[in-house]
Amino acid sequence: MTDQAPASPNPDADERVAHAAMRGVIAAMAMTGMRSLTVSLGLVKETPPRAIVRQTSKGMFRVVPKRLRRAAVELMHWGYGAAGGAGFALLPADLRLRRWSGPAYGLLVWLGFELVQAPLMGLDQAKKARPVERAALAVDHLMYGLVLSETRRRRRE
Repeated sequence: MTDQAPASPNPDADERVAHAAMRGVIAAMAMTGMRSLTVSLGLVKETPPRAIVRQTSKGMFRVVPKRLRRAAVELMHWGYGAAGGAGFALLPADLRLRRWSGPAYGLLVWLGFELVQAPLMGLDQAKKARPVERAALAVDHLMYGLVLSETRRRRRE
């Protein structure tokens, strides 16, 4: 009996998904920078991760010390970015490798939030028009998709 885990049936796919999850985290980090800018400019009133926690946590988030709450919200967003990146990696290669696929995927993630997730969660944002804010959030999701799709091809070594 060995202590090693059984080999994966598809190590290339596992590596692709892990790499895409990492890109998803990096893309979510880039979104954080974009959102700092759009909030500072008054284009976005409250970021979606913050709104989700504030409006849906029902006090559960209070177990997190106040000084760590902003970091906890950010870590949650990065986790969501990782999951989105892994989902992108699972798309068929014929679709995933097209130049437009990443930005389109990012926009679909945003539309899913705006049209499905926010209304189901009863978020205040879902009840208001907010055209400028929605445009700013669409742009940061386009950027998310660009990071996921790695717009430049990597050289093979």
